[in-house]
Amino acid sequence: MLRLGAILSVAFVALAMPSAHAQKVDYAAIVAAPDRSDADRETDKRRDPTQLLAFTGARPGMTVLDMGAAAGYSTELLARAVAPNGTVYAQDAGQYAERATEKFEARAKSPAMKDVVRDVRPYDDPLPPDVKNLDLITFFFWYHDTTYMPEVDRAKMDKALFAALKPGGYLVIADHSARPGDGTSVGKTFHRIEESTLKKEVEAAGFKLVDEGDFLHNPADPRDAPVFKPKVPVDEFVLKYQKPQ
Repeated sequence: MLRLGAILSVAFVALAMPSAHAQKVDYAAIVAAPDRSDADRETDKRRDPTQLLAFTGARPGMTVLDMGAAAGYSTELLARAVAPNGTVYAQDAGQYAERATEKFEARAKSPAMKDVVRDVRPYDDPLPPDVKNLDLITFFFWYHDTTYMPEVDRAKMDKALFAALKPGGYLVIADHSARPGDGTSVGKTFHRIEESTLKKEVEAAGFKLVDEGDFLHNPADPRDAPVFKPKVPVDEFVLKYQKPQ
């Protein structure tokens, strides 16, 4: 039998050891990794990935769903953040998945992608039934696209995301800002969405807003033109939601 002192010592060490999800992550080092592509480094210039990754809180061992993964730029960064022992599901659907297949498959050859599962499923039914209790869901610069997809039921989609998370899990959304009053009407023309509209939709599914990032905001953006090749940096909002415990 262990003596009381030994038992207390073991208990103290167990409490003192950080859990996998509590480990400190050097997000700047992830972004600076020498094996990342030149194309991704160009994308970095408008995405501020170090702050965005830090805002998500992605850590080793987490299970993550990356919605609208496309060619996998964000997917790869998340995979690097949750390694080792983490998993990232890279979701995309229909023609959007088909367009990105070649680029995604090329990216998938990188060792950094070894724990990524390509997840070609509808946006409003994004995961196989046996995938549950996710730690984190990310939806980067793609939610607005679902506003002009007639096949997507966004209320159903948001409820599915809520159901997929474990209690206390997080949903982080970043998107391009539309003008007040634009709602979802400029999703296809400007590739933007009004922040207040998105909030109402997501919160209707049960999510609670717990943080907002201002590091991609740009008040100088008139928000009246498409986000591609803008005259000034695009105004973008970043929101963190939590599924209540």
